[in-house]
Amino acid sequence: MTSAGWPSLPLKRVVDSVQSGTSVNGAPWPALDDQLGVLKTSAVYGGVFTPTENKEVESYDRGRVSCPVLAGSLIVSRMNTPQHLGVAALVSQDFPNLYLPDRLWAVTFSGAEPRFVDWWTKTTAYRAQVEAVSVGTSSSMQNISQGDFLEIRIELPDLETQRAIADYINRETARIDTLIEEQQRLIEMLRERRHSVLAHALSGGGPRVPFVRCMTEQVDYRGATPRKTDDGVQLVTARNVKAGWIDYETSQEFVDPAEYAEIMHRGLPRIGDLLFTMEAPLGNVAVVDREDIALAQRVIKWSVDRSKAEPRFLMYAALGDDFQEQLLARATGSTALGVKASKLPELRIDLPSLEEQRSIIICLDEQTAKIDTLMTETEGFIELSRERRSALITAAVTGQVDVREMV
Repeated sequence: MTSAGWPSLPLKRVVDSVQSGTSVNGAPWPALDDQLGVLKTSAVYGGVFTPTENKEVESYDRGRVSCPVLAGSLIVSRMNTPQHLGVAALVSQDFPNLYLPDRLWAVTFSGAEPRFVDWWTKTTAYRAQVEAVSVGTSSSMQNISQGDFLEIRIELPDLETQRAIADYINRETARIDTLIEEQQRLIEMLRERRHSVLAHALSGGGPRVPFVRCMTEQVDYRGATPRKTDDGVQLVTARNVKAGWIDYETSQEFVDPAEYAEIMHRGLPRIGDLLFTMEAPLGNVAVVDREDIALAQRVIKWSVDRSKAEPRFLMYAALGDDFQEQLLARATGSTALGVKASKLPELRIDLPSLEEQRSIIICLDEQTAKIDTLMTETEGFIELSRERRSALITAAVTGQVDVREMV
């Protein structure tokens, strides 16, 4: 028995059936309503069922599909990357023209409320059990056997309580999700406002010049893969370079100080240099504000000719719509857009006098700081809301709160 007085039992005690689909060939586009489609494994990412994540079944394979997507079934990812293995989502209506691939299960229940089980799969208790029984020859692709899945233990109250808990979670998470959506719309509005501020400030004109003409040096770190260590000199990767600043906290990697000079022999970063991301993500620009860093692949370092331009003006100009559109026009790549270093000399900006540049910097620093502060506060609110949502789900499905008192 659990602390809530609920019995702990293996899933097989309440599972009615576990079915998987068939591996069939699909087109690189989703099926229309009257066409046969096979789900992609991404249809359950995030723990929410997304029926549009499917592929139209090729005509010669339509006779091989099996296991249609039906209401009340819990779709479970049985083979995937560790992050997505075991991820599950409940289907709320029939999709008779959609079918499962062999990497997804459709699990139905007898003696358990499917909505309760669905919410339970969003908890760390479930995730920990999935991780404990996952296997695979590759760290990037894992799987779980049907037998191991059915032995995963769940703590279940009576059916009436399960339904009450599911109703409570549905209601409360809907409220939190609405708040999150409102805050996300606010962030989008703030981004648009920031773009508008940049466009207005940079519209003063000036001679049209190649962006690299403002530089004394360009260093491409492609092909330089430093050996990473637990501590030492911090490595700034493309992930660290944001739109206007360098994030030293979110993703931290380090290189051996003894190898620093060898790693950076192409060009040491200096305060005032400009960093530009070549891909993943493409087109982020920031000014170097400390020298004790190493630079990774996919990052270009420019040393600015201070007789022609101010680094922060060039940063703002490179983040503007005109420059970014030039980048996209020259970008290539199917999964992640990138631009070749040979294309950079083609990029152009409007370059006013140094005095005008400094005035623009003062204006943009002040206005973007206010917008960025609001965006940071809003993102913090969203993160807290997500944490509250997760805590609410865990508390409800483990009996830490009596939902009958919440009605």
